[in-house]
Amino acid sequence: MDTIFALATAQGKAGVAVIRVSGPNAIQVGENLTHRTLPARGMIFSKLKDKEGQILDEALVLSFTAPDSFTGENIVEFQLHGSTAVVSAVMSALEVSNLARLADPGEFTRRALDNGKLDLTQVEGLADLIDAETEAQRKQAQVILSGALGALADRWRTDLIRAASLIEVTIDFADEEVPVDVTPEVDALLSGVLSDIQKEVQGVSIAERIREGFEVAIVGSPNVGKSTLLNALAGRNAAITSEYAGTTRDVIEVRMDLAGLPVTLLDTAGLRDTDDHVEEIGIQLAQERANAADIRVFLAEENETFDVPFRDGDLSLLPKADERDATRGAISGKTGQGIDDLVSHIACTLKNRSTHAGIATRARHRDAMKRASESLQRAIDVLQQGPEFYDLAAEDMRSAIRALELLVGRIDVENLLDEIFSSFCLGK
Repeated sequence: MDTIFALATAQGKAGVAVIRVSGPNAIQVGENLTHRTLPARGMIFSKLKDKEGQILDEALVLSFTAPDSFTGENIVEFQLHGSTAVVSAVMSALEVSNLARLADPGEFTRRALDNGKLDLTQVEGLADLIDAETEAQRKQAQVILSGALGALADRWRTDLIRAASLIEVTIDFADEEVPVDVTPEVDALLSGVLSDIQKEVQGVSIAERIREGFEVAIVGSPNVGKSTLLNALAGRNAAITSEYAGTTRDVIEVRMDLAGLPVTLLDTAGLRDTDDHVEEIGIQLAQERANAADIRVFLAEENETFDVPFRDGDLSLLPKADERDATRGAISGKTGQGIDDLVSHIACTLKNRSTHAGIATRARHRDAMKRASESLQRAIDVLQQGPEFYDLAAEDMRSAIRALELLVGRIDVENLLDEIFSSFCLGK
């Protein structure tokens, strides 16, 4: 196994930069730079010198010996002054040492997976934590990184192995009288796991929204103030506004943190009949995005309707409150009237929906759990047909176990690993 190194902090000038080294030669690399003996697990403050004895920097040097480290290998970390010149000099010294090579993206975390320090769901949680922009995303990522989903999958797997072993015993002794009917216990185990998995599957869509962001679409006729409202909510001129109808032809997106939740506001093209081919394309796109959004904010006169359904959680408001006498149920992006109430409504609605989020956060998790639940349902159905069908039930149980092993990355995930780790930075 090669020894690898990489800058673990962001590129550019900073107060402190961290360079990480992992692999069998890590301790030797650290001792060559410090000209000192490193502790098995601890830290020293030392000058770093190149092969010629030139001082590169003074650094805090941390050492961890296998298997008690993030990767499960020997690790040394150099906490340097964060100038680009210092980082470049130390990286060059590591490169010319011939004891280590520059790491590939995500290679440190991949080694943690290979060495059993993390399961695949924890790797995904780590990636989500690095990408987290809001408090809700941070909390969600921390739950996954803590191993909660992996622990849940292990518990399900243990119950299924118990159920399968009971059935296997019955099959092995089919020609003898088995003293105890195992069917009730097996059925209880399978039904319990199936119920748990189905609950988790139902919560994936909301969990995905927390991870990727909710969408709120502003919908209405042309020139009713949709873009002005978007700019007011965003606090900047994200969309062009004018007195001419049809100014917005594409969907304008603004990402923001709303009460700790990631929300993307969508300013859509005004909905109307038009002979303009380009505007018509914009209107079709507006309808598609509005239909897929989590909440729609309709700027519309009373009794005005659109080809976009009104759903639970949506809001209909009178536009341009600054130009009308009636202010109840009206909003104005120009004066800010009604905006606080709108933000409160969106935040409250999305927070309520977020309470139904499960631990699983990705389509991959949902697909693996669905395959497991389908196999379990077949096993339960076959089990009721009697002992002569137990071999079929046992195979369905094994299929469910394999789906759960796929969930945590124990089998058949090589192509998936390449995709996941390609999104990591070099130092992770």
